[in-house]
Amino acid sequence: MSYKLTYKPFGERSVLIEWPLGIDENILSDIIVFKEKIKTKNIKGIVELRSSFNSLLVIYDIFIDIFEDVVFTLNQLYLQKKQDISFSLKQWKIPVCYEDTFAVDLKEVANEKGISKESIVEIHSNTVYTVYFIGFLPGFMYLGGLNEKLYTPRKSTPRLKVLKGTVAIGGGQTGIYPSESPGGWNIIGNSPIEFFNPQKKLPCFANVGDKIVFKPISLKEYMDIKTLVDAGVYQLESEIIDD
Repeated sequence: MSYKLTYKPFGERSVLIEWPLGIDENILSDIIVFKEKIKTKNIKGIVELRSSFNSLLVIYDIFIDIFEDVVFTLNQLYLQKKQDISFSLKQWKIPVCYEDTFAVDLKEVANEKGISKESIVEIHSNTVYTVYFIGFLPGFMYLGGLNEKLYTPRKSTPRLKVLKGTVAIGGGQTGIYPSESPGGWNIIGNSPIEFFNPQKKLPCFANVGDKIVFKPISLKEYMDIKTLVDAGVYQLESEIIDD
């Protein structure tokens, strides 16, 4: 499937490619395939590719003299994007403690939805999520696929401090705070693992398009895992999935 794309100059050295608006797995898949196609061609001057929910930013290390020529080259690649493209995605199992110690908004969300806290946890942890975008904070994963029963507006007044590892709901998405920061999402749990480490070759373990599942753990299990994480010996569960 192909889409009608829009190409826009984005400064003097970048091109912004836009797909139709919306959070859609087909659009995301199309962006990923196109991104991988561009990578395989080693086009002179392209130094970085950044994808979002419905866009791809192509960044060059040279000034773009003739925008139309660049667009023509990129669009020709888009039309050929399915040819000889192979890449791997992963599904990651993230341990999350949903206990009251961390889940400071869980009761409020449950009351608003008219269901129990246990039901919130069950629904949230029995869903396979897709990483649509990594941003806002380094390593912050915006996850699509949240069950509509859990859609909850962001808080009218954001907190000044949200703990590292916080798992939260904002509108129709769920996300994980990779570091301590302000935040306005509804907090329902916390994970003890490391989501962003600038000292590693790959600072964020997940990529756009990867899948995420949450595994409920007790407070004791949380502390045990955190000890392993702090010692640098914890192995996060993952498996290769079809692209």
